[in-house]
Amino acid sequence: MSTTVNETASAAASGASATERFHADKSPYDAVKDVPAERVDALAREVLDAVYATVRKHKVTYDEFNALKAWMINVGEDGEWPLFLDVWLEHVVEEVNTEHREGNKGAIEGPYYVPNAPEQGADGTISMREGEGGTPLTWTGAVTSTDGTALAGAKVELWHADSDGLYSQFAPGIPEWNLRGTFTTGEDGAFAIHTVQPAPYQIPTDGSCGKLIAAAGWHAWRPAHLHVKVSAPGHELLTAQLYFPGDAHNDDDIASAVKPELILDPKQESDGSASVDYGFVLDPEKG
Repeated sequence: MSTTVNETASAAASGASATERFHADKSPYDAVKDVPAERVDALAREVLDAVYATVRKHKVTYDEFNALKAWMINVGEDGEWPLFLDVWLEHVVEEVNTEHREGNKGAIEGPYYVPNAPEQGADGTISMREGEGGTPLTWTGAVTSTDGTALAGAKVELWHADSDGLYSQFAPGIPEWNLRGTFTTGEDGAFAIHTVQPAPYQIPTDGSCGKLIAAAGWHAWRPAHLHVKVSAPGHELLTAQLYFPGDAHNDDDIASAVKPELILDPKQESDGSASVDYGFVLDPEKG
């Protein structure tokens, strides 16, 4: 089992990469321009009121208050705000934004997505190194709409950690597109992906998020998972993570992202590889 991404990649380096990717892929976001003032006012006041209530309930001391300030400053210096928000907040944002869906359940994106991964067609092998560690995995499935219509030309973007729990472009010494690929469904909406099973891993623990984990007596483990983004014209984008049965941390994922509907049912083949069938149902865009 993998131990931690910090064996070969520091929290600061990982945080800097995640921050850079956010700026490249999702900026500029500006609360003043993108969110109405009354909405900002309501959300900010409710968050602050909840903080006030916590301070009063637990009689927070000045030592604790100053420890919080020091920690928040460190989070910024380490570049770990993307990690902190993705691990401890995103699962609730994802939940409320997708509760209307009739199709597949989704999950958090996390900080390690990179767009424009190499195209591999409807039946292809993800980019990987020769002798890539992990059990070979063949994943077949199809993408359909909620009415059962096959979605030809749908995109399945896949990325995941390697057998050491490391992600390409966020840890040193790994080829740029390792274990990242884009697969486009055929006329019948079907796809077949050849990859390897990823390993469980700990989120970076040598930075500010690790200090919070240690101070609170938590663990830092994420169960093994495959990340996907599934898209088709006229349909809502699905972002999800797929998990493997029997993982020790399916029930206590540090990111609280595991859902029963997202756990795969792989079959072991005689040659030592694994195979799994899992497809996606996308909701049509409203309006």
